[in-house]
Amino acid sequence: MILALLVLAISLLTPNFLKPVNIGNILAQTAVIAIVAMGQQLVILTRGIDLSVGANLALATVIGGLVFRISDSAFLVVLAMLATGTLVGFVNGAVYVFGRLPHPFIITLATLSICRGLALELSINHTTMRGMPEAVNYLGETSSLGVPNSFFVVFGVALLVLVIMKTMVWGRWTYAVGGNPKAAVEMGIPVKWVLVSTYAFAGLCAGIGAVVLSGRTGASSPLYGNLLELDTIAAVIIGGASFLGGRGHLGHALVGALMIGVIRNALNLLNVDVFYQMIAIGLIIVLAVEADVLRNHLEGRARANQARAQ
Repeated sequence: MILALLVLAISLLTPNFLKPVNIGNILAQTAVIAIVAMGQQLVILTRGIDLSVGANLALATVIGGLVFRISDSAFLVVLAMLATGTLVGFVNGAVYVFGRLPHPFIITLATLSICRGLALELSINHTTMRGMPEAVNYLGETSSLGVPNSFFVVFGVALLVLVIMKTMVWGRWTYAVGGNPKAAVEMGIPVKWVLVSTYAFAGLCAGIGAVVLSGRTGASSPLYGNLLELDTIAAVIIGGASFLGGRGHLGHALVGALMIGVIRNALNLLNVDVFYQMIAIGLIIVLAVEADVLRNHLEGRARANQARAQ
C-alpha cells in the first residue's frame, strides 16, 4: 500500500516517472538489491544478519574476472562467481554455528573485511577489470521485449525461493528456527544445519547478484557492493519483515528493494542531492523498525486480552 501511494505521489510530481524507459531503469537498478535481499531475508528470518554480502559480491566478481582472463567460457565464469558467493556464505554459517559465536554479526563483519581485502589483493591493483563473456553481458545489460533481462533473473530467483519456502520441509524448518530456536531443537529439527544452509543460500544470492552486476557493467571490481549489506537489510525491514525472526516472506524483500529503487529514482528525477537520498533512506528504515516494534507490542496486548477473555 505504501509503495502504491509512493508511486502515485511521485507520478504526480514528475511526469517522466511512469515512462516505460524510466520503469525499465528502476527494474535494472534494483535487480541486484532485490536478488541479494532475498538471501538476506532468509537470514533475518532466522534472527540473524549477514553484513558480508556486499564484499562477498565484490570478491565473486573479481574471481569471475580472473577466470575470464584464463577462459572466455561463460559457464566457468558464472560457476566461479556462484561458487565463491556460496562458499563465503557457508563459512559464515559454519563459523557462527560450530564456533558457537554469540551472534552472526561477528563473523559476517569479519568476512566483510576479509572478502574486501581479498578482492583488492586479487584484482592486482586494478579498481576495475574490463571484460565479461557475452552471455553474462546479455543477462545484466540487455533487454527482451522492453524488459531488462536482469528482471527475469530476479523473477527466477524469486520463483526458486518461493518453491523452497512453500513446498519443501526446509522452508518450514527455517520459520520454526526463527520463531523459537529452543522449541525447534526439541522438535528434532536440525537447527545447526538449517542455519548453515541459510547463510550459504544468502551467499549464493550474492553470487547471482555478482553475475548480474558484472554483466550490467561489463567488468569486475573489488569496489562493487559498497554498502550493499545496508541496502539489503533496509529492503527487508522496509518491506515489513521483523528482526525478531520467524516473520517475513519473499514479498517483503522484493517490495522493500523496489521501494528503495523508486525513492532513489524519484529523488534523481527531482534533482535532489545524493546526500539527501541517504538521509531519506535512513529515516524510512527508522520508521519501518518502529512500525515493527509497535506491531509486536499491539499483537502482544491483543494476545493477552484474548487470554484473559478465555
